[in-house]
Amino acid sequence: MFDGLLLGLSTVLTLHNLLLVFSGCAAGTLIGMLPGLGPISAIALMIPITYGFEPASGMILLAGVYYGAIFGGSTSSILINAPGVAGTVATAFDGYPLAQQGKAGKALAVAAYASFAGGTLAAIMLVVLAPYLSQLSLAFQSADYFVLMVLGLSLVTAFSASGEYIKALAMTCLGLMLSTVGTDLSAGVQRFTFGRMDLIDGISFLLLAMATFALAEAFMMVLKPAPKDQSLNLKTSNLALSLDEVKQIAPTVGKSSVLGFLVGTLPGAGATIASFLAYGLARNSAGRKDTTNKEQAEPDFGEGNLKGLAAPESANNAACTGSFVPLLTLGIPGSGTTAILLGALIAYGVQPGPRLFIDQPEIFWSVIVSMYFGNLILLVLNLPLIPYIAKLLTIPKTYLIPLIFFFSIMGVYLVSFNTFDIQMLLIIAIIAVFLRLMTFPMAPLLLGFILGGMLEENLRRALTISDGSLSFLWQRPITLALVVLTLAVLFSPLVRNIIQKYRD
Repeated sequence: MFDGLLLGLSTVLTLHNLLLVFSGCAAGTLIGMLPGLGPISAIALMIPITYGFEPASGMILLAGVYYGAIFGGSTSSILINAPGVAGTVATAFDGYPLAQQGKAGKALAVAAYASFAGGTLAAIMLVVLAPYLSQLSLAFQSADYFVLMVLGLSLVTAFSASGEYIKALAMTCLGLMLSTVGTDLSAGVQRFTFGRMDLIDGISFLLLAMATFALAEAFMMVLKPAPKDQSLNLKTSNLALSLDEVKQIAPTVGKSSVLGFLVGTLPGAGATIASFLAYGLARNSAGRKDTTNKEQAEPDFGEGNLKGLAAPESANNAACTGSFVPLLTLGIPGSGTTAILLGALIAYGVQPGPRLFIDQPEIFWSVIVSMYFGNLILLVLNLPLIPYIAKLLTIPKTYLIPLIFFFSIMGVYLVSFNTFDIQMLLIIAIIAVFLRLMTFPMAPLLLGFILGGMLEENLRRALTISDGSLSFLWQRPITLALVVLTLAVLFSPLVRNIIQKYRD
């Protein structure tokens, strides 16, 4: 291992490769800040540039673009509630309320620190655990992935206010229903398209995210304008965290980083599921709120809680690092982004898999070492820019609302070049506004939509293997353990309420 690290350091610590790490991180961050352009688009744009490089240098650049885009994607989520990348949806839950409270600089700083910590811890775990985790990821089967998706859906309690669990559950079901729109790839039949060719490919995540978060938020600004005497006190001068705040978020960052890395190592999971699971874990494990001292009591989750911001940010960056485990050790892409990276490796004439350690170790170790340098560069690059980025919120609402409309509509249109998507965007945004006025949470809708396709696909595979029987739920120890964990999460609110009644 130490020989490999030395090989990776000798490869990365050249002027050429360090410039590539810096360029990849900067380009990824800028592209990630734009709603609608995620890491897949960023990497696809950069691949032609890398064809003249050595394979190790090309992968260093593309890896920098990858975690740079995830890092930068949190900016639009925090400032304008526009999560253009699925992995930063959970960041908006507490990041945007913090920005609305005049703490945009604090929110961006916490996101930067948590991202750096998550990426660094994940890089260390990748060095130590990669060979063992590759065996674990091979042990997972369709039944295990199905129960893992159900576990993710059971975390709707994390996105619901007190007493509104049924509303969150209903929105999750609506998200699952929307995920079935389009062509059934297994049977080759159209479902819920109503004869429209525009719906054959289904509803895109970007369209739904922009409609329910960014565009709906712009409509809410119009319907519920802030009082004229309420000015936004934007605090960007102090980006340092107090000792109490560090103590507050440090355990959450540690747990979320480990969870994110482990989820990222599973093919098909990725940063999105990791961020949702980490947010749910942070909220469900939070202690009972102390209301005796209202000045020192931390805000509820969904109202600007620092733990609620740090958890998904550390998890999604750790998951990005973890996703390189199945890619480099097994040659299996764990997400759409790593599938693009797999194509780039093959284009370089490199075959990822168990032989990569032996045949071309400089590629494996240089990518791992560059991850730490990349996270360090991202921290140094973004912290000085936070006061200037946060000033976006000082733009008057008369200009900010049209800008949100512009980025939302153009972000959706530039993906498909289809005017029907713009119509769908407006219709879903109007429906989302009515649902928000009735206090229905939007996060479970996106959670159900994101996990719906993977849930259906893995359920079909599991049922095929078990000849249509549900016995696959308890036949294997891994599956049974996940089922027990899911049941524990589902019934934890009920148990918590019973215990609270007895205490009162």
